Amino acid sequence: MRLIDKKRKSVNLSPPSLLALGFLSFIIIGTLLLKLPVSNHGNLSWLNAFFTATSAVTITGLSAVNIGEAYTLFGKMVIMLLLQCGGLGFMTFALLAVMSLSPKIGLKQQIMAQETIGQTSLYKVSFTVKGVFLYSLFFESIGTIILTMAWIEDYGFQQAFFYAAFYSVSAFNNGGFSLFADSLMSFSGQYVVIFTISMLYMTGGIGFLVLMDLKRKMSWRKLSPNSKLVLCTIAGLNLFAFTAIWALEANNPLTLGPMSIGDQAFNAWFHATVPRSSGFNSLDVGSMTNASALVSMLLMFIGGGSLSTAGGIKVGTFIIVVLSVIKFLRRSDELTVFNYSIPQHTTFKAMAVVSISAIIIFLGFFSLLVLEPKKSFLDLLFESISAACTVGLSRGITGDLQPASLFVLSVLMFAGRLGPLTLAYLIATPKKSRLTHPSTEIQIG
Repeated sequence: MRLIDKKRKSVNLSPPSLLALGFLSFIIIGTLLLKLPVSNHGNLSWLNAFFTATSAVTITGLSAVNIGEAYTLFGKMVIMLLLQCGGLGFMTFALLAVMSLSPKIGLKQQIMAQETIGQTSLYKVSFTVKGVFLYSLFFESIGTIILTMAWIEDYGFQQAFFYAAFYSVSAFNNGGFSLFADSLMSFSGQYVVIFTISMLYMTGGIGFLVLMDLKRKMSWRKLSPNSKLVLCTIAGLNLFAFTAIWALEANNPLTLGPMSIGDQAFNAWFHATVPRSSGFNSLDVGSMTNASALVSMLLMFIGGGSLSTAGGIKVGTFIIVVLSVIKFLRRSDELTVFNYSIPQHTTFKAMAVVSISAIIIFLGFFSLLVLEPKKSFLDLLFESISAACTVGLSRGITGDLQPASLFVLSVLMFAGRLGPLTLAYLIATPKKSRLTHPSTEIQIG
């Protein structure tokens, strides 16, 4: 009986641990598959296979090798599958599998699901997970059809269809992986291609809860305060970035300078929306001005909406911090959004997310500075933020980094993907102490 009891005893792991193991399992499986002879054309190191798998599962897009040349058709399909798994998330697939077998989910799985996607009831968890899966298939299918039609004359139906499917999955999941060495620079003048891909990564980066809210309400007045706040913030960020990048790059002969006004506007818009997690580029990022690089790094740090395929600290976190600062400067006692009060613990949570994300980036950046003393300060900072915020943009140094630096970037990508989930779980399960302490004043500023 004791032996039976020991066998039946399950390993007690916290939800963050299970999530980390889930993503790590995808990375290990992906690494093994990419190292198979059928997946690559030879001379692919274990480190490059691991780095590609990590980048795909964490939907980042950084790569030390040319994806289009290093991997076979099978290898590219493996990368596409890893992007899909990483974008929809380990828990989404796990819950779909469980719900297909049984209508009931255990208490532990329910808690883990709720903490992962930010819902408070099992019904909402199930509804949200199904919505995530269906929305992904719908938008990726639409993108595949449009891109196939755009490329069919140049590549033929079969190759155009594969390219379209790969880019649709990569774009909607904000993966940023490209089959061409110059990403999308060769398509900078093809409006249909650029517009379709931009719509895919913007839709995937808004957040599934906002998309479902838009579908249900179909009216701005009826939208939830969260949806209104996210949409307004994204619109404001896009407008600011579009104006800034166009103004900063209009006279740059290496980027927008040689283009017509129409092409300048289109590519400025693309690079205004890309840094918030997509990782594609239609311009040479390494040739952009330092001011544009700074704007891009800010956008990468902010990222997209919560419960989306985007990375970063998330739009909601960013705007809550900004509004909290404004509230403090105005000496207001209450933080309100669209006539709704924001709880104080939400502000603390936002501050914690920003602080931890900044610490992760600092540690990774410091490590790269030690390991790569000859590389540019700006290039390494850009690479660190891109990895930690799971964006995938690079100023062209990823392939030149030494193995230890690639491992640091892998850790940053993994931490950036899991950090917000782990933090959400820790904050959602507070431990209150019965002991109270006397208050004191600490000098600030």
